[in-house]
Amino acid sequence: MRLLVQRVRRARVEVEGRNVGEIGQGLLVLAGFGQADTPDLPGSRPWTTLCSKLMELRIFPDDEGRLNLSLRDTGGGLILVSQFTLYADTRRGRRPSFSGAAAPEVARALYYRLAADLAAAAPGAFAQGVFGAEMLLDFVNWGPVTILLDSAEYAWL
Repeated sequence: MRLLVQRVRRARVEVEGRNVGEIGQGLLVLAGFGQADTPDLPGSRPWTTLCSKLMELRIFPDDEGRLNLSLRDTGGGLILVSQFTLYADTRRGRRPSFSGAAAPEVARALYYRLAADLAAAAPGAFAQGVFGAEMLLDFVNWGPVTILLDSAEYAWL
């Protein structure tokens, strides 16, 4: 599982001309799942570690402008969007290969489970995109701050 985390002033997702979710200040999280991600990933140490880390990353400024506050500290919102292209392989040729991404039926179940887990943990507003849909994202990246979290880095836990 890869989570591309962006600190935002605001974010919204639109599907077929319809606003399906929006937040104010908080995190926009693009979530992708790979071939190694199986249905038993939810609840595992890497899963719970990434979910916890997401809520506790100190990437929001305190009163002195230092990055000392987390999403939990600020009560910010979280918007989750599925993004299989986080598993793009661009090593050969000019067209990315997405063979490293999880099969759609596996990724769909993992995405909606992740959405449920994050919605339960989010301190503020929670919104999400629609799995497999073509979406338009409108957001203001604040900082900019963009961080990649990868469950493979926590597999040893």
